[in-house]
Amino acid sequence: MPEDRPLLILTGATGFVGQTLQAYLNKSGYLVRALVRKEIPANPGILSSSESLCISLTSKNPEQIRKLQKTLSEAHGIIYCAGSVRGTILEDFLDANQRGLKTIVDCLGTLEYPPPLLLISSLAASRPEISHYAQSKYLGETVLHQNPNIPWTIIRPPAIYGPADQEMRPLFDLGRRGLLPVTGPLDQRLSLLHVDDMGTAALAWLNSWKQCKQTTYAIDDGQLNGYTWPQMAQIIASTKNIKHRSARLIKIPHILLSTFAHINQSCAHFFKYAPMLTPGKVRELSQPEWLGDNHAFTKATGWVPEIKLEAGLKRMYSTHSESTESVFH
Repeated sequence: MPEDRPLLILTGATGFVGQTLQAYLNKSGYLVRALVRKEIPANPGILSSSESLCISLTSKNPEQIRKLQKTLSEAHGIIYCAGSVRGTILEDFLDANQRGLKTIVDCLGTLEYPPPLLLISSLAASRPEISHYAQSKYLGETVLHQNPNIPWTIIRPPAIYGPADQEMRPLFDLGRRGLLPVTGPLDQRLSLLHVDDMGTAALAWLNSWKQCKQTTYAIDDGQLNGYTWPQMAQIIASTKNIKHRSARLIKIPHILLSTFAHINQSCAHFFKYAPMLTPGKVRELSQPEWLGDNHAFTKATGWVPEIKLEAGLKRMYSTHSESTESVFH
């Protein structure tokens, strides 16, 4: 690989969002060095134009710390995209959402001129009391607030979706079959963000990080006041060219969702798996709104989202959207 490309350190690179970030960063001339926990030959999550470095961000091993300090000292910037979304207790989320970030921040604190750091957090961090996931995201942000000498920025995206998404896509798949389960209040308003717009937002930050220092931004796709469930039902139907129709809304009773979440959590303890649906997740789903506001981030960076839900779903279900790099073809 050419050695004159600016180095960008990326955590969470093998995930859904991380792979898209790799594609955008590589295409924009950065050398992406993905921090991975295990060295896996030909890791399918690492793009051919990126490289990987095996480092445990929760290890106290001095050799691991020195290796991390060295790679951070060479970096043009760091994007912390790692995160845990499944678990039953707070401890299940902390390694990825708080401790790994603290290890990086501690190493940056030893450098005379630390490079800028972007934390991709979550809107949930604004309400840490509702779930262990939300609390862990808030605690991760707190690590940065306690280190004002490091040039950090926090972006809190809403639900991110795209071709390789495993969380929102099943909901959209059901909607395209004619039934859209409503997991929150019928009058709930939700902001969304296509993963490609998350990629351009990261690039905008890299180009303008000096204007974004010590600032938190909640971004979205630009849909004013988010989407209602009836709006989403109509948009989903429109992607199948069904005129004057919308997916049928199926309201899931809160008591049913909550009961299943408690059962799932109990089974997770017994069978030792990390659940997605828990009582905390139900509280997240039950909020009256999760809304972003691009005004401040646009003012600081010039970034404007380009993909609202209808275009995003058409891109998701297009045969040309199978690769995280397809947007560049």
